[in-house]
Amino acid sequence: MVHRIGWLRAAVLGANDGLVSTSSLVVGVASAGSDHQAILIAGLAGLVAGAMSMAAGEYVSVSSQSDAEQADLARERTELGSDPAGELDELTGIYQARGLDYALARQVAEQLTAKDALAAHARDELGISETIETRPVQAALVSALTFAAGAVLPILVALFAPTGQVGWIVAGSTLVGLAVLGSLGASAGGAGLVRGAIRVTFWGAIAMAATASIGAIFGVAA
Repeated sequence: MVHRIGWLRAAVLGANDGLVSTSSLVVGVASAGSDHQAILIAGLAGLVAGAMSMAAGEYVSVSSQSDAEQADLARERTELGSDPAGELDELTGIYQARGLDYALARQVAEQLTAKDALAAHARDELGISETIETRPVQAALVSALTFAAGAVLPILVALFAPTGQVGWIVAGSTLVGLAVLGSLGASAGGAGLVRGAIRVTFWGAIAMAATASIGAIFGVAA
């Protein structure tokens, strides 16, 4: 259940990034007085570039975490082979620190060690378990897809909106989308829906206002 909530929250955050960044780009280009085609090209370019950037960043980040986990497991495997008694004492101490008396902590440590010593140390000493096992490719794909899902909304809105009103219509629809995503993210994290929605829409509005200002200042078309 915790694992599924974590993925849901990550998906909502990815969609939020795609929505905010692409909407801001579209609003900025529209504020510069660009024509409809230029606005759509900018939006599509932002979607592709953002999705690829998110995928690459997530892949590198999760791969680095995976490498660190594998190094920790290799070191733990070596320690178990060279000093099993010391590792058993260490595991016993961990369970004592969590509230068990020595006799029970020792019994638990001995039984888990007999079953799978490396798994016991990975889970209770290193904090590595199957439910949080790193998967770089999966993480990269999810990041790219969720970013693209969020980025699609402003592009579709820009496609059908009148040229002279693209900026305003995209901004309005984005704020609605952000409110929904903020509520979903807050719900996944167990926080208040209204507070989550307001927080996300506020910063989204700031981002779009900033790019709209840049477009208006440096625009080349009336």
